[in-house]
Amino acid sequence: MTDIYSTDSDEQALTAGFVAGDEAALEAAYARWSPLVYTIALRSLADVTDAEDVTQKTFVGAWQGRRGFDASRSRLPAWLVGIAKNTIADTHEARARLRRLEAELAASIAVHDEAAPTVDIADRLAIADEISLLEPDAQRVIRLAFFDDLTHSEISDRLGIPLGTVKSHIRRSLHRMRTRLEVTHAAPRS
Repeated sequence: MTDIYSTDSDEQALTAGFVAGDEAALEAAYARWSPLVYTIALRSLADVTDAEDVTQKTFVGAWQGRRGFDASRSRLPAWLVGIAKNTIADTHEARARLRRLEAELAASIAVHDEAAPTVDIADRLAIADEISLLEPDAQRVIRLAFFDDLTHSEISDRLGIPLGTVKSHIRRSLHRMRTRLEVTHAAPRS
């Protein structure tokens, strides 16, 4: 397939084609600016998988929202970088939420010193019950993460599943468990 948008001088034609829904223009835009988006994401996130996800989400989001692009306000590559920066910010926020949830879950299931008088068996049983309600794959991932203290990469290697899938299982599982535990252990109102 010949790239009709192959020279730098035809950015206006590429932009018009992109906005009009020309898939060749999408392909050309991706070929031209995905390395820029990927580099920005990788520098900010320091994770190849997350940078790849941001790049994909940026172009999918741009393609889906192309009718909202206004060429009089910015050039297409600047618009793509803006979408990428928002997607990167969302990824940082998702990471922060995941770290908070992991810390909360780890704190609630941490093994206490045997001499400690405050071990709450009921809480540990409630968490074990919540884990048992998860899908089998999610159960394995959560158990490896919190009971075997494996990193996301180690879990991915051990189970032979993609790193992004491991992260998704942990994020979704922690959210579900936290929601159910909050409902179950909500303080009675006076």
